[in-house]
Amino acid sequence: MKKLASILILVIALVSCKSENKKSKELSSNIEQANNDSTILREKPEDIVEPTGMRWVSGVDFTMGAPTSDPLALPRERPAHPVAVDGFFIDITEVTNKEFRKFVEETGYITVAERPIDWDELKKQLPPSTPKPHDSLLQPGSLVFKRDLETLKEYNYSQWWEWKIGANWKHPLGPGSDIEGKDDFPVVHISFEDAMAYCKWAGRRLPTEAEWEAAAHGKRPGGIYTWGNDEKELNYLANTWQGEFPLKNIPEDGYKYAAPVKSFPANSLGIFDMAGNVWEWTQDWYDEKYYEKLIANGKAINPAGPDKPYNPVNPYEKEKVIKGGSFLCNKSYCASYRITARMPQALDSGSDHLGFRTVATVDMLRNE
Repeated sequence: MKKLASILILVIALVSCKSENKKSKELSSNIEQANNDSTILREKPEDIVEPTGMRWVSGVDFTMGAPTSDPLALPRERPAHPVAVDGFFIDITEVTNKEFRKFVEETGYITVAERPIDWDELKKQLPPSTPKPHDSLLQPGSLVFKRDLETLKEYNYSQWWEWKIGANWKHPLGPGSDIEGKDDFPVVHISFEDAMAYCKWAGRRLPTEAEWEAAAHGKRPGGIYTWGNDEKELNYLANTWQGEFPLKNIPEDGYKYAAPVKSFPANSLGIFDMAGNVWEWTQDWYDEKYYEKLIANGKAINPAGPDKPYNPVNPYEKEKVIKGGSFLCNKSYCASYRITARMPQALDSGSDHLGFRTVATVDMLRNE
């Protein structure tokens, strides 16, 4: 029972009580058989000016998902399958504290991690028999990685994550912490709803998983990493965990935890931090079997994910795909600095290693 209680507490910590914004009509799934790729918008139209802080990703058809040459790939990254996406613009960095602060100042927006928790809403996402936790646990907060771990009782993620009341984007480590002097760090403790609200304000949207992978590959399609296939370059080109995870982090790359944006070299398109630093939201629902379903329909044109989520490990949750890995990724546990790595993330959950970046399409810019 004690173990069951600890699992319950972790489950409660990973979710909150907010509802999901409706999926953008623009991103309705367009999966179809295609042998003629002339329908893809490849080059930036001459009448469109590249937005400040964004890069054009040319329309491309490529193989999405893990190649057979990747020994670290997980079943959810396979099978590899053909896709094609229209050209689009993407932020060259994750959204920063400075940018998110401007949004909050202009709109008065309050993030999910700052809002009171409503048990009547929360219990809808949990098994029917879940008992109500003590009111002291139903307080605004977010997940924070434990930075002072010395030993582990068991190798379980509940050992190195803590639900911290008072943790949010302004106080990333909880009460007493702040983001003073960290304008150029990626904003964290961002839920899906928070990211969508920012996108609406900015006239942008979140990338689809396929768009995210196209941007990460850049001019080097087919590579395991944003720079190619050489794992030895990892410590120089991405902010990840070196040492024994999760007990000892040796900052060979210069950073133990999150780093300011642009601290590591950009990929071949001039886009930064597509590997490591902080995870990034995408628009797509997470379905563990989605790739298997997708490949049965032939080449997918501008795929926007499944119609609904499916995760047998977490059947009561609604989850979106996050990409890119974070400063916590290590080969021994989470090698998600690889382009094809994908993880499910509960809509209302945030943490100190989860942020986002935005995209803009030609149609969006023409309609501004």
